[in-house]
Amino acid sequence: MRFDMTRRRVAISLGLAGLLAAGTATTVALTGPEASQAATTSAAAATRAISCDTKTGGGSFNYDGPAASTKYDTRFSNSAALPHLGKYIPQGIGTWWNWSGKKNLLLVTMYHPKQKSLIVGIDPATNKVVGDVKIDETHGGGITTSMGWAFVQGSTNGIRKYKLSTLAAKMKEAGTPTIKPVGPERKVYGASFLTSYGDSLWSGKFNDKGRDKMYEYKIKANGSLVTVNRAWEVPTKTQGLLVTKSHFIYSTSFGRKNLSNLYVVRRGQPDLDKAKLSCFRAPSMSEGITEFGGRAYLVFESGAYEYRSDPKTKNVITRLHKASISSLTSLA
Repeated sequence: MRFDMTRRRVAISLGLAGLLAAGTATTVALTGPEASQAATTSAAAATRAISCDTKTGGGSFNYDGPAASTKYDTRFSNSAALPHLGKYIPQGIGTWWNWSGKKNLLLVTMYHPKQKSLIVGIDPATNKVVGDVKIDETHGGGITTSMGWAFVQGSTNGIRKYKLSTLAAKMKEAGTPTIKPVGPERKVYGASFLTSYGDSLWSGKFNDKGRDKMYEYKIKANGSLVTVNRAWEVPTKTQGLLVTKSHFIYSTSFGRKNLSNLYVVRRGQPDLDKAKLSCFRAPSMSEGITEFGGRAYLVFESGAYEYRSDPKTKNVITRLHKASISSLTSLA
């Protein structure tokens, strides 16, 4: 384990208490696209506990606090510094391809309670902030772009949409302009985290007591979302999701004293007990995760004002971390 002595706090050693508790699997009978949105937890079926690799040592990646795991430290490295951490708490991250000519952006959602939230644009080629745009107050647990639209968590069970052409114009304005969503938010089963792959959006519910569900939605040209009639089980404490052609990669965390877990799950099997997967430790308080240029970019909330001076915060991370997608998907 490593400790940053610049902060006067007591490091908390990793123990069995950090192991993932067994959750509950839920099967929901779907009778139509909207039936899934009103579905509630049905009779629970027993599930096995998923074991996560906790081996430490051998990595060369240095960050604040104790090392998370060998698998993490040998795959990830530092990326862009997160702005506005003195006032805002980062949550979601998404990718915007060709936002201005051939330029690309990473979009990070940040919130401050009872104030407007932010969408921050970071150029992955330079790691510099391109612009900030204010949106109506939201926790902002997820953001993604597809089919000419940006989709952002609104309420706990709602997704807002924004025209990318409008967002691009606002991102280029001086200062911090405000953008309004188009139409009412789309009510879904859960919007704690969301991402997209091709013309599909994936969105699900955070649950710190056990496993929960996510759904796939087909994105229409007008930004409307059509529910695909199938639920996918997600790990306990899911905060972020990255989707590839062959895999789901989940970022899971809960509590400033606990390490996070990253799950790499082979697509095709909606039941986690039957899916091929790998789980390993990551630094505390991981949130959203996205893909750009063959790399996964992971965001943490631990570097924000709310947590960074608390001696209970295990890892204070103020930068995005990145890893090659292939180094992750090769695990499962």
